[in-house]
Amino acid sequence: PEGRARTSMSDDWDDIADWWIATVRNDPVDSDEPLALLRDLVEPTAERTLDLGCGDGQALPLLGAGAIGVDLSHRLLSHAIRHAPVVRSRLPELAWVRPGSIDQAVAVGVVELLADHGSFFEAVATAVRPAGALVVVMNHPVITAPGSEPLVDEDGAVVWRWGTYLEPGATPQPAADRAVELHHRSLGDLLTAAADAGWQLEHMIERATTANTVDTTADNDGQEHLPSLLGVRWRRAPSTPPTEGAS
Repeated sequence: PEGRARTSMSDDWDDIADWWIATVRNDPVDSDEPLALLRDLVEPTAERTLDLGCGDGQALPLLGAGAIGVDLSHRLLSHAIRHAPVVRSRLPELAWVRPGSIDQAVAVGVVELLADHGSFFEAVATAVRPAGALVVVMNHPVITAPGSEPLVDEDGAVVWRWGTYLEPGATPQPAADRAVELHHRSLGDLLTAAADAGWQLEHMIERATTANTVDTTADNDGQEHLPSLLGVRWRRAPSTPPTEGAS
């Protein structure tokens, strides 16, 4: 998803649902590459997985028989329900989930749409059982900073302007006839917020745009050496049995 007037995950996306489906389906940067990264991180044998911000349900077939899609848009959920049961809910609110009842939570292209990523990590930590997993796939923070963009030097090489990488910020991204805000925070801020909520880093992948996408999409020329996606799998700390004799 992307951004014009101030928009966030609290908005109903029904008015841009058709645009979103068409854009994602036709753009490997928004579809094929994130899903490929998800496959490398997800646990398809988890008994109960929440796909948070599932949209039209593209990721649900990768998540096993116990997957449940969660999204705010009724129109997007009408597509997602073809793949799995769905729940209409606004993120990061997960109070409707019984604490500790989820084996795995997945969020693809969602965290950068949330103004409060700390509350997201905390809410998911409550919903997921001890030793359960959280898998996040998102735009790499190096490309979400305001002012971040590719530049071509005098030799024709593509280099990257970092923009205001170290500062949190937001950039409006076009979405049909309006826009949504893409929220930026540094990699350090993301990992610290997750750790503060009790998530233990298990595996992290930084991935560049694939050569095939670069060959077929002119906007990505020369960027195959730059990180475009970030994938992370965290684990909730296992519950520790009380020490014998402890009061």
